[in-house]
Amino acid sequence: MNSNQQLFDEASLRRYEYEDSTVLAADVGFVGDASVDVVDGTVIVVAGDEQFEQEVPESAGARAFINNGILTIELSAAEGDN
Repeated sequence: MNSNQQLFDEASLRRYEYEDSTVLAADVGFVGDASVDVVDGTVIVVAGDEQFEQEVPESAGARAFINNGILTIELSAAEGDN
C-alpha cells in the first residue's frame, strides 16, 4: 500500500494504492444530508444547496460513498491493466 497526501479542493486527500484498486479518501466535513453518486466518470457530491464534482477515469469502475464527513472513492483497476 502506498499513501500520498494531496490537496482536494480545500480538503486533504489520502490516496491508497493496492494491487487491484486505488482508494481516495477526503475529510469533506459534510455530516447529515450529504449524498454522493458516480455518473459517467464524475463523482457528484450534494450537500444542502451545494454541489461538488470530481472527474475520475470512466474505465476505473468508480464507486463512491460518504460516511461521517469522509468521502471515499474506490477505483478498480481496469481489466487488462494487471
